[in-house]
Amino acid sequence: MPRAAMVPAGWLAVLALPFMLLLASATAQDKRPVVHVAPIEGMIDLGLAPFVQRVLDEATQANAAAVVLEINTFGGRVDAAVQIRDALLNAPVRTIAFVNKRAISAGALIALASQDIVMAEGATIGAATPVQMGQPGASAAAVGEKTVSYVRKEFRATAESRKRPPLLAEAMVDADVEIPGIIEKGKLLTLTTDEAVQHQLVSVRADTLESALLKLGLGTPELRRVSPNWAENVVRFLTHPVVSSLLITIAMLGIIVEMRTPGFGIPGGLGITSLALFFWGHWLVQLAGWEELLLALAGILLLAFELLVIPGFGIAGVLGILALLASLILSLVGPGFTMAYVLAAAGRVVFALVFAVLASLVVLRFVPRLPFGRRLVLERGLPADEGYAAAPESDMRWLGKTGRATSPLRPAGIADIDGQRVDVVSDGEHIDAGQAIRVTRVDGNRVVVRRITENQTERNA
Repeated sequence: MPRAAMVPAGWLAVLALPFMLLLASATAQDKRPVVHVAPIEGMIDLGLAPFVQRVLDEATQANAAAVVLEINTFGGRVDAAVQIRDALLNAPVRTIAFVNKRAISAGALIALASQDIVMAEGATIGAATPVQMGQPGASAAAVGEKTVSYVRKEFRATAESRKRPPLLAEAMVDADVEIPGIIEKGKLLTLTTDEAVQHQLVSVRADTLESALLKLGLGTPELRRVSPNWAENVVRFLTHPVVSSLLITIAMLGIIVEMRTPGFGIPGGLGITSLALFFWGHWLVQLAGWEELLLALAGILLLAFELLVIPGFGIAGVLGILALLASLILSLVGPGFTMAYVLAAAGRVVFALVFAVLASLVVLRFVPRLPFGRRLVLERGLPADEGYAAAPESDMRWLGKTGRATSPLRPAGIADIDGQRVDVVSDGEHIDAGQAIRVTRVDGNRVVVRRITENQTERNA
């Protein structure tokens, strides 16, 4: 080959070298492993389980090298932790728990279910004995032996599946487990980072996620941080114990007030909306199913039948209340529940019901006296000069008269006035049969009465 032809070829190779280096760098960049990182923070609730499952599914579809759960929690619901535990054990992708700074109670079970556990300096893991949450403001109470035994075996089985010391896992749950040289009987096991490394519970110790991945042989992967989306945050909010109890209280309050006032208005709409939000949130976390929804619907229909069709309050009303309460209780407990969880859920519902009854008494007593309340219960007159039909002359003779209710007024019913049966309507409150009443006004064809005490009746006599 002539020398003149070789010079351009050499220069061409020199000029192409930077582009070849850039191409090689881009190719190497594309071959970096991908690791999905998800936070496990705050309370472990049932709304967290769908989020973890979504992260695992997305990482599997993306052929990610691993999923890292950054754990910093004091625990939460056992059934929620069990759902996350099952998802981690069944996940085809590699799972890593990075404990920074604590994995307590339910968080410890999530960490044990991961393939690798990494703890930062100063972190802790353990103290997982189950407790029964009391009513708002009350301290947690101990649970029965059956529940402790169940959670203890869940921890042991999880540790065995990941080839970790099972006695250490059991000692985190049951204070009766004694491990010589580690924990004495009567105390729960909580391990620091150094202790967990010493007893071979964790894989490595690392202060940062990057160094942890390097020690686990993943090099410097591309980190894709995942956060709960808006729907998952809404579900976690609605299923939070405090929020769910508040929704039950508002629903009960709205239904009670609606039953004691004429027509269907704001209280009933607010109650039905709160009930719908409660069941929707618990439906999405697979606590409420068709059985609970049908039971709640049957309760509402029975109450409506009792209110609109049958006079008084009898079997239909009692069955309606029981059906509604049962649906709420069953929606608060998860699969595999014990009697302790059922009693705790029943306590929450009963507490919400009692609070709603007390609040309804306050509302029905004081709200009708306010300008806004008087408009709600129709205490304002409808004079003829404003275009309304005047009351019949025959009904005006009852104005100011006293008598007794011969049927419950809720709000409409029958009263005995001057020895005659008169169709009347209460001024918004429930009046039992036999109670003394006074006609306060006549609006059109409505004879409106108010309950009076026996003392007032004697003075008027």
